[in-house]
Amino acid sequence: MKKEKTGEKAKRSVGIRILKGVGIALLVVVLLVGGFVGFLSVSEYKPADVETITPQATAGGALKTGDTIKILSWNVGYGALGDNADFFMDGGKMVKSADESRLEANLAAMEKTILDAAPDVVFLQETDRDSSRSYHVDEYERFKTALGGDNGPYQAVFANNYKAAFVPYPVPPIGKVDSGIATYSRFPITDASRVQLPVPFSWPIRTVNLKRCLLVSRVKLENSDKELVLVNLHLEAYDDGEGKLAQTKMLADLLNAEAAKGNYVIAGGDFNQIFSSANGSAFPLYEGNWAAPQLDVAQFQEDWQFLMDEDTPSCRLLDRPYADAEKESFQYYMIDGFIVSANLKVEGFEALDLGFVNSDHNPLELTVTLVSD
Repeated sequence: MKKEKTGEKAKRSVGIRILKGVGIALLVVVLLVGGFVGFLSVSEYKPADVETITPQATAGGALKTGDTIKILSWNVGYGALGDNADFFMDGGKMVKSADESRLEANLAAMEKTILDAAPDVVFLQETDRDSSRSYHVDEYERFKTALGGDNGPYQAVFANNYKAAFVPYPVPPIGKVDSGIATYSRFPITDASRVQLPVPFSWPIRTVNLKRCLLVSRVKLENSDKELVLVNLHLEAYDDGEGKLAQTKMLADLLNAEAAKGNYVIAGGDFNQIFSSANGSAFPLYEGNWAAPQLDVAQFQEDWQFLMDEDTPSCRLLDRPYADAEKESFQYYMIDGFIVSANLKVEGFEALDLGFVNSDHNPLELTVTLVSD
């Protein structure tokens, strides 16, 4: 009887040690997870509602009413979303979608396209500066150097819209991200600001997600008290829709206010929406794929001009590499475009069909004339 009691006591002792070990292990996991979430919270990018941005480099041109200018807008996909790539957020598998040699090839090709187009203004989106996914290449500086460097002829401004010390998902994780939107102008930028847009995500997801913004640049005219207002943007993509609505309303309010002053206004970039005034029938939606929401143009005053190319897609889905796709049945979108004030005469507009070789977006070209008062 005594031996049986001793055995039971030993079993209980082993059980207690196991429970203690499990408890300690769980505590360690909780502490590690809590510490990591705490780190993300402390290091979270928290921009102010409006931040002043100091332009870099020297602009070589001058602008006046009656002039005709060309604007190029391009979501460059941080140099890593060429035709070889798919992406896990679009139903693909890749996280890091380019090796260093492919990144270099993509960036070099995009630089050549921009230089050959010789635009007066360049809007770029998804421009990395110090990100794991693009091997920490400062793409903003690289494009600035390609366009002439600190001695011009382009002035440059940059605004972060994605900055996280470490993005922990998926497997392997995205890692560090330092990215944003960049504007390059041949005309001197007299004032530039980063305007924070509503963030649709709550804590803790918010700590490692994008903080979308508008990059607003102002150019004074030589023969007028009005300004050319350039608004570079990249609106929400992966929210439930409420974020896009709130961000679009804020954009509309800003543009309407600038138009009321009589300024010349050009807003362009990746809207992640199709204008309600556009005919998207050339790019049918295939079952199961992401559907681009409509941007209701009625939110804007009557005289705005809404430009999307209805013949050439501006974007492709990243559910599979484009090089291996059946291109006729591939999912295309028209989600990049321009909104232009009534005092600008549109001389030409098109999406350049580059076959999505170097980015999952095609660049847009817009030519406008500043109509005299």
